[in-house]
Amino acid sequence: MSAPARTVRDEPITIAVLGGGTVGAEVVRQITAQQDDFASRVGAPLRIMGVAVRDANRARPGIDPELITTDTLGLAGSGADIVVELMGGIDTARECILAAMAAGSSVVTANKALLAADGASLYSAAEEHGVDLYFEASVAGAIPLLRPLRESLAGDRVLTVLGIVNGTTNFILSQMEERGADYADVLREAQELGYAEADPTADVEGHDAAAKAAILAELAFHTRVTADQVSCEGISHVTLADVEAARQMGFVIKLLAVAERNIDAEGNDRGVTVRVHPAMVPVDHPLASVRDAFNAVFIVAEAAGELMFYGRGAGGQPTASAVLGDVVAAARNRVSGGRGPGESIYAELPVLPLEQAMTRYYVNLDVADRPGVLATIAQAFSDHGVSIQVVRQDGHGDDAGLVLRTHQATDGALADTIDALRGLDAVKQVVGVMRVEGEAGS
Repeated sequence: MSAPARTVRDEPITIAVLGGGTVGAEVVRQITAQQDDFASRVGAPLRIMGVAVRDANRARPGIDPELITTDTLGLAGSGADIVVELMGGIDTARECILAAMAAGSSVVTANKALLAADGASLYSAAEEHGVDLYFEASVAGAIPLLRPLRESLAGDRVLTVLGIVNGTTNFILSQMEERGADYADVLREAQELGYAEADPTADVEGHDAAAKAAILAELAFHTRVTADQVSCEGISHVTLADVEAARQMGFVIKLLAVAERNIDAEGNDRGVTVRVHPAMVPVDHPLASVRDAFNAVFIVAEAAGELMFYGRGAGGQPTASAVLGDVVAAARNRVSGGRGPGESIYAELPVLPLEQAMTRYYVNLDVADRPGVLATIAQAFSDHGVSIQVVRQDGHGDDAGLVLRTHQATDGALADTIDALRGLDAVKQVVGVMRVEGEAGS
């Protein structure tokens, strides 16, 4: 016996799209091409009432020219059931989203920069006006990540989030590792392939990942986190020597967004640390096999244990998929009269400085090749409360290469150790320093 067909009401859910670029055009195309399917999923037809663009004269295949307008703020405040913001940027996007909510519209956005800088004002306006705010596409493209984090794991206690959330940097590091290609050469290749912008700063210096880390941390730890609270370090200083040292020790290098609870000896929360930086990851860790422009987020929760989310983190179709998932959720709420989850910051944990994060280090030194040097260096680590886990030494002429890996310690203690090493006569040069993540017990 077949299930009864879902009742579909005649009155449509109206949608205004702000931004007619690659993602906006794909959202419009999908809604137009799959009208019957969306109506069945939602319980009402979806009708696009306008698409706001900067240049109305530019050809936009797949978008009815009659829907095009340059009055972005006017369309935002038109009272559509759902406003989809895909413009990017902060100030104008914030103005449009707040205008939409004031007019009674629920909002779907992919704007990670705005959410990480001022998500509080958006959540507050959504609560004030009784509307939804959805943003699945703001982190990791098509990967279903944020909804599981804030809904499926709502009954659990998240301990750690490790994420590869920037495809450009993962492509660069993957190519350096696989081909032995230099950073600058791979960056040029990434730009030619369209993975990297002409100005790649936001990607390669970690700013894009930092915005995403702030969003992930807020959802994971029920604590408000903004982008300026995220410690950020990019990949432009990563060398082939670092890549080779990682390989010899059984690691690969990834740019990671790391958000974790800082727990004291009694098991109480001291706060959270949120950081973005290159890190050595063991080759047997699930994140180590994430190659090229793919994204992945590894979560450790108290009851659920280890979880992995993997997929395409960018591109028109993957991002549109996440946007449309949010559109369906918001539209269903309109039909049913319900609302989606709001901001959850009840924990109010302090966001701790990087110095209090618990990390491990890889350290690559050029040292004088003479008796007693290793003991001197080991004493410098001991003086700062840092324990050495692994040492490898190679001689070359009057000097030697010394590679060390530490046990876990505070980032501040490790940084002080590096400063002390630089002041030793026996140390010719600190060649490389990198954090190690994903090891058992770390």
